[in-house]
Amino acid sequence: MLKGKTVLLGVCGGIAAYKTASLASMLVKQEADVHVIMTEHAVNFINPITFETLTGNKCIVDTFDRNFQHNVEHVSLGKRADVLLVAPATANVIGKMAAGIADDMLTTTFLACRCPVLIAPAMNTAMYQNPIVQDNLKKLAGYGCRVIEAASGWLACGDTGAGKMPEPEVLYSHIEKEIACPKDMQGLNVLVTAGPTRESLDPVRYITNHSSGKMGYALAKAAMLRGAKVTLVSGPVSLTPPLSVKVIPIVSAQDMYKAVTENFPQQDIVIKAAAVADYRPAVVSSEKVKKKEEQFLLPMERTRDILQYLGEHKRKDQYLCGFSMETEHMIGNSRVKLEKKHLDMIVANNLKEAGAGFQADTNVVTLITQEEEVPLGLMSKEEAAHSILDKILSNR
Repeated sequence: MLKGKTVLLGVCGGIAAYKTASLASMLVKQEADVHVIMTEHAVNFINPITFETLTGNKCIVDTFDRNFQHNVEHVSLGKRADVLLVAPATANVIGKMAAGIADDMLTTTFLACRCPVLIAPAMNTAMYQNPIVQDNLKKLAGYGCRVIEAASGWLACGDTGAGKMPEPEVLYSHIEKEIACPKDMQGLNVLVTAGPTRESLDPVRYITNHSSGKMGYALAKAAMLRGAKVTLVSGPVSLTPPLSVKVIPIVSAQDMYKAVTENFPQQDIVIKAAAVADYRPAVVSSEKVKKKEEQFLLPMERTRDILQYLGEHKRKDQYLCGFSMETEHMIGNSRVKLEKKHLDMIVANNLKEAGAGFQADTNVVTLITQEEEVPLGLMSKEEAAHSILDKILSNR
């Protein structure tokens, strides 16, 4: 998603500089054009050759290096960059940036940049919590920079507390959020449900389904990347929530119903991707089993169909999208649900189709509205998520 994007990484003199090498590698793998600017102190922690090898671009340290092209390098990079991330950002460089001091290549380029600037502080806990450093970070935030909160844990100096630079995966997520997608959903509130529900039989056992939550999480992330304010109602899954998404964890179908209906009035778009099944058995083998099932099913009977409720109570300016998991008559059965539950769109897939289903990283779906049926070929769930959002936006 970062193909064609130019990312500037500013590396200051801190032990966490080694993490920035891993981040540079991640960015290059996503086809970003990565340029690294190091302070003179940073070269004591990591060799510029490391970054040059990883990025294929010259690592810049000296403002007056004569081995550049004739353009003014700090201005040129500042114009080309889609984002600048300073990581690790030391107390010294944070102070210079906040004061507008430009005495090296990194601080000079910072002042010349017109792109979004991200700052990831990394230092000893006492330094990080020093009021002067905190005031400088607030000052930079007031100028429009985004300060990434430092992580807490064991520090290289032996102390334990706040001041760790976040892991490369976290920093990558911040860059991705900033530049991966056009913000065509800015200002929209989106609610997504994801994952399975669990219904307890007793203190030990429960009934659930095979939903992994991957499709719902992909939708939540895609909406976030496109600028939406996202609420994710999630059943029990083993997935990491997307950055900047409000997550409401739930367990049972009743939990999900409560979470969704309470948050529904504030939403512009609701996408129900969670697999909440009807667990009522079609055949009962004995009176004893029947009584046991009735005890279990009593709370289930009180849980209303979530999509049905939303469809009956949605405003005209709200958009409601459901999912249909079928093993046969996919289009026909899905259209029945579209009509019955008053949906604007239903995303249908056949669980017997190769590449589709709960646990896979890919999906094969058909987007069904009142007017049309749009089949999508085999694609990743991330790609499918963006295609679904494209269709929703075009229909609103």
